[in-house]
This record gives sequence, C-alpha cells and structure tokens, in this order.
Amino acid sequence: MTDSIPTRPDFDAMRHAMVVSQLRTSAVSDVRVVSAMGEVPREVFVPPAQAEVAYRDAPLPLSGDRAINPPLITGRLLTAAEVQPTDRVLLVGAAMGYAAAVLARLAGSVVALEEDAALAAAARDAIADATVEVVEGPLNAGWAQGAPYDVIVIDGAVESVPDAIVTQLAPGGRLTTGIVDRGVTRLALGRRTEGGFGLVDFADLGCVELPGFAKPKTFQFAR
Repeated sequence: MTDSIPTRPDFDAMRHAMVVSQLRTSAVSDVRVVSAMGEVPREVFVPPAQAEVAYRDAPLPLSGDRAINPPLITGRLLTAAEVQPTDRVLLVGAAMGYAAAVLARLAGSVVALEEDAALAAAARDAIADATVEVVEGPLNAGWAQGAPYDVIVIDGAVESVPDAIVTQLAPGGRLTTGIVDRGVTRLALGRRTEGGFGLVDFADLGCVELPGFAKPKTFQFAR
C-alpha cells in the first residue's frame, strides 16, 4: 500500500479556462484586459481555503461581510473604463488586491483603497508591483491625497457614488462601478465633464455590494 500524494491544482489551466469561457464569451473585449487577467494568478489574492475555486464564476467570501467579485464583473468594469498606459487609477474596494494587480498591467499607476486593515495587509503582501500603492481609509471617501485620477474603478456595487469620490476624478475621466437599484445590481459607466457627472448602465449583472455607500435617508413626516 502506498500513500497517495496530493495533486496540486492546475491553476494555469483554470486561468486559461476562465479567459476562454468567462471573459471572451461575455463582452470582455479589451485585449489588454484579457491578457492581464490571463497573467495574474488570482489564487494568490483569495484566502488559501478558497484558492482551488478562485476562478469560479461566482463571488468568493473574504473576511467579515466582504467578498471578491467574480472574474467577469472585474473584467467588464475594467473594459468599460478603457484604461490607458499613462492613466492614474484609483481602485475603491481593493480587498486582497486582485483587481489592483490586473490594473498594474494596464495603467501608469494605481492607488488601491481598502478600509479593512487585514485585507489591505494581504493586498500589500500579494502585490509585487511598484506602480501600486495600497492605502487604508473609508471606501466612501475615496483617496483625495492622490487626486485627480484619470480613472476610478469601484470594484463592487453601491447605492450611490458620493460627491467626495466624483470630485477626485479629472475632467474627462471615467468611473466604473456596480449600482444597487431596488435590490438589483447593474454595472455602470460615468464620465466627468464640464456639465457635471452622470452614470449610464451597461450591463445587468450580479455584483458584490460594498459597505458604506447607502443613499442618505429622505425625511418623511410621521403620520
């Protein structure tokens, strides 16, 4: 009788399958985004217990009430953002750093904002790229110290985008995010112009929700 030797998961094959079956078939059409996501080892940016399912087309739970978006959602948000090699990007909701590591292959520099100290520490440990700065602070405040940004990516769904974040976007800059609307999440793209800022939905897809972005409650008279 011989002892069985555990087989190491073939993460390269899983990553290739993700690109072929999830990204290329679902409007992730920017070849730079596809290439970057095909290179970044997603299994490094999730808890060790989740590594074998890192490429699953579903949210993966992290610590607390947080979760990481499915690969498709991150791919769609980055594709819509049209990130250029010279862009300065703010990522809101960095979690353990996966989207930041992908953005590092697309942009000139990346500020990755996370409010959970344990997740931020994990992101710093996992990201080996000098173009990424992981910072800690409330997600709904953005990171004004690095503004203005050419692109802001909110890697999750919010009820509304705070003015504090919009004002950190450079004129002509793009912002992509998930939006929660009456319990349904959609992906949306916004641009800051001289006339202001507005969001337009571009996909009805399930997206993990980020804390701290609830719409202010409107006052109602008691009856």
